[in-house]
Amino acid sequence: MTLDKAPGRPSRSAEKIAAAQPPRAGKLNLDHVAHFVPDIDAASAAFEALGFTLTPFSAQMQRNEAGELVSAGAGNRCIMLERGYLECLTPTGDTVIGRQLSEAIARYTGLHLIAFGSGDAAADYTRLGTQQFAPLPTVDLQRSIATVDGEGTARFSVVRVPPGTMAEGRIQFCQQHTPELLWQARWTRHRNQAVGLKAVIVCVENPEEAAQRYARFTGIAATAAGDDRMIDTARGRVLLVAPQSVQRVFRLDAAVMPWIMGSVLASADMEKTRGLIVASGLPHGMLGAERLYVVPPPAVGGVMVFEPRGIAPLSLS
Repeated sequence: MTLDKAPGRPSRSAEKIAAAQPPRAGKLNLDHVAHFVPDIDAASAAFEALGFTLTPFSAQMQRNEAGELVSAGAGNRCIMLERGYLECLTPTGDTVIGRQLSEAIARYTGLHLIAFGSGDAAADYTRLGTQQFAPLPTVDLQRSIATVDGEGTARFSVVRVPPGTMAEGRIQFCQQHTPELLWQARWTRHRNQAVGLKAVIVCVENPEEAAQRYARFTGIAATAAGDDRMIDTARGRVLLVAPQSVQRVFRLDAAVMPWIMGSVLASADMEKTRGLIVASGLPHGMLGAERLYVVPPPAVGGVMVFEPRGIAPLSLS
C-alpha cells in the first residue's frame, strides 16, 4: 500500500479502500465486529502484541431529544483493515449504551457485536419491521477523527433491535457516511499482515434456528455445510456453529452460550503472520494446512483465525 502523497491528500490506494467499504443499496456486507472490553489500555496492548495497528481512542457522541450533542457512553479504538474492521469498545459513562456494554462484559470479555454494513439503513429498518423485529429508532452517531491535516467527524447511522431480540449480542446495521475518514492509509497496515475481515464465528445451541432467524434479519438466505449454517453477505460470512464443533476443531469449551467466539481474518502473507503469532507465545494451532488460529489474552477475549485472503471462507464441517 502506498503512503499518503501529501498532507491532506490520500493516496489513490487509500481512496479505493475507503470507496470499497459501503455496499450498494440493497446489499449487505460484514462491516465490523466489536470486542467489548473493561480496560481499553490492556486490550490495546494485547492487540498491539498481536501485530495490529490501532486508531487513537475516540469517544462516541450522539444527539439527544433536544438536538444537543452528548456522550453516547462509549469510546473505542479500531483496527482498520482493507476490507472491514475490528472495534475495541469500552463503556465511558452511565448511559443506556454504557450500561448495555457493562452488562455484556459481565457475561464475558470479547466479541459482542456484529455490524452488517448497509447501503440503505432506512430500508433495513423497514425490513426489520416487516419481519416482526420491532427495530429501535435509527441512531445517528459521530466521533472525532484525526486526519493528516486536522480533525474530521466520522458519521454513521445505526439500526438496532431491542436488547435480547438477537440473543447472541448486539446485531445491527451500520451505514458508513464518511468511510474516507475511517480507512486512512496509515491505519490499514499491520505487522501481522491482516488485510480483511472475512467471517465471524458464532457458537449457538441450535445452528438451524439461528440461521433462519439471521436470514429473516438480513434478508439473505442461509446455507448449510454439514452441521454449520452460514449467512454469506456480499462481503463476509456469519458462521453459525454448535458447541461440539468448536470443541472438536479448537479444543475449546464455550464458557457461556450463546457466544460470538471469534473472527476470521485474511492475511496478505501467512508466513509473516505465522511467525508473529508463534513468537507471541499465545496459544495457537493450525486448522488444516493453510489456516492458523490464536487465542488472544483475556483482556481481548475470543479466538482469531488467519487465512490466506484468496481462499474460500472457513467452515468447521
